[in-house]
Amino acid sequence: MRIAIPHSLDRDEARRRLREKAAQAAAKAEGMATVTTSFSDDDHMVMTVSAMGYTLDCGVELAEKELVVEVDIPASLGFAKRMIEGMIREKSEKLLT
Repeated sequence: MRIAIPHSLDRDEARRRLREKAAQAAAKAEGMATVTTSFSDDDHMVMTVSAMGYTLDCGVELAEKELVVEVDIPASLGFAKRMIEGMIREKSEKLLT
């Protein structure tokens, strides 16, 4: 699934917020999920979310005017696809605020 979240920040500010808030998000999820993040370069983050026996690998790309999240949702979670997409949109928007 590909989810694009538009933003109006300049690239340096978007990078700063993404790095700062990704670490905060991982800490806040503790107890509900295990979240790990790493950056392969300034504009690409890899995030792994583990909860309720499932692990989702996400690729996050910071583009000029949008944050693009790529995530493969297992067939066994197909029933929750819309809920997962909504949560990704909500949390991704908060990463850049």
